[in-house]
Amino acid sequence: MSTLQVELVAADRKVWEGDADMVVARTVDGELGILPGHTPLLGVLVEGEVRIKSGQGSQSATIDSGFLSVDRDKVIIIAESVDASQFTA
Repeated sequence: MSTLQVELVAADRKVWEGDADMVVARTVDGELGILPGHTPLLGVLVEGEVRIKSGQGSQSATIDSGFLSVDRDKVIIIAESVDASQFTA
């Protein structure tokens, strides 16, 4: 089974990078779930929770507004600020 390469980036630092089975984020059009094989997408994110799910469990971070890019199983999430206190390195 393929996985997603995920990068979670705040304005001042890379918060997290790794492989995931699924990413869930809230866009201006509603909640969006990304799985491997998802069509290319550029989305505008609103304040809320980003969840990254993998075989090791689920992690979440709270972001303010930002952007989400999906292309060839690579997901890049960019936000002005990210509270990732629940993330494990």
